[in-house]
Amino acid sequence: MPVVREFRLPDLGEGLTGAEVVRWMVEVGEVIAVDQPVVEVETAKAVVEVPCPYGGVVTARYGAEGEEIAVGAPLVTVAVGPSEGGATEAPDGPGAVAAEVERPLVGFGVAEPGRGGRRRRVGAGAAAGGAAVSAPVASVAPVGPVAPAVPVAPAGPAVVPVISPLVRRLAREQGVDLAALAGSGPDGLIMRADVERAVAARVAAPVPAGPAVRDAVVPLRGLRKAVAEKLSRSHREIPAATCWVDADATELMALRRQLNATPGPKVSVLALLARICTVALARFPELNSSVTEDGSGIVRHPAVHLGFAAQGERGLVVPVVRDAQDRSTEQLGEELGRLTEAARSGALTPAELTGGTFTLNNYGVFGVDGSTPILNHPEAAMLGVGRIVAKPWVHQGELSVREVTQLSFTFDHRVCDGGTAGGFLRFVADCVEQPGMLLRQL
Repeated sequence: MPVVREFRLPDLGEGLTGAEVVRWMVEVGEVIAVDQPVVEVETAKAVVEVPCPYGGVVTARYGAEGEEIAVGAPLVTVAVGPSEGGATEAPDGPGAVAAEVERPLVGFGVAEPGRGGRRRRVGAGAAAGGAAVSAPVASVAPVGPVAPAVPVAPAGPAVVPVISPLVRRLAREQGVDLAALAGSGPDGLIMRADVERAVAARVAAPVPAGPAVRDAVVPLRGLRKAVAEKLSRSHREIPAATCWVDADATELMALRRQLNATPGPKVSVLALLARICTVALARFPELNSSVTEDGSGIVRHPAVHLGFAAQGERGLVVPVVRDAQDRSTEQLGEELGRLTEAARSGALTPAELTGGTFTLNNYGVFGVDGSTPILNHPEAAMLGVGRIVAKPWVHQGELSVREVTQLSFTFDHRVCDGGTAGGFLRFVADCVEQPGMLLRQL
């Protein structure tokens, strides 16, 4: 007889206490392999796939898409054979639940050969993980003090006949109930065309008169909730001040063109600004710091973990370049490029989004000149860079057209006074205007 094993949401690290179900990757009644991802969840840091340490038949799923699941709460139950993962019959007899002790997210079990592709669904008498199941899956249910399951799809033959995850995604995005569709594919399989016809029919149908449209309330959750909480805390706790200056970036842009005219990786403006920041922080180390939780002291950070604002599919995120002070301009450019691409594809890990000590915010990419941003708590400072645009400028006593940018510097007034902040910003502006100054610092 199979034993039903319960898999709970593991500790995802970085002090996270829960996660939101984004997408179930398995159905009730499906055969899964050891370490197969069963659900995609969104934490305050990233979207991750959660693998299950058991192989067998999924008998229940806990939580609907969009629902928050606490760390340690049940995710799925799996019917496994007596030899699967060392499972033994529970003292209460067949069907009892053997609770899983929490383990780290990475490295569950040993991957089985032949993973990937679509798994078959199991009913009465079918094999599950190599063990015969003597009863239908629907009769294998967890008992005892376990929270009731919230299956999205019922077990057994009531499973919606759709294979393609693209079809499921299209239906989810368009609000189409797959259970209400009759599939046109083999054995009633629901195809993409079936979903598109349902969408077209809904659009063509007359809209009945209804009550007046009310304001929509969008819940704060996942990344947006984490950002809101962090910015609110920063605004409450940090007495921030901002100063700014216009700088002639003509020579900096000329230097970039010279560097990119030679063989090797291309150097971005952001990489040059990152190099200027690391040099400036070596000169003004009090700005690479943070105030302690109780406000009784200032922590000086020996390494510059440089955060930078990047637009990703989940919104604006701040990836972190570790030990930026030890990287060359070329190496900074490569790491900035890698993290930017990961942000766009939503592949950043929680570790790549935490631990920053100073932030570089290039809001010029949005076509704006200036900003007074909220500090990235608990960091003490942020350099903002506006767009670089041709403007009339007095250069060497004559009016000419130059490439000008506005630099803004927001800082925690507890860690320094205005003289230090002004000195930092003026040094940065001087390096932008005369990039040869960097040679003195390298």
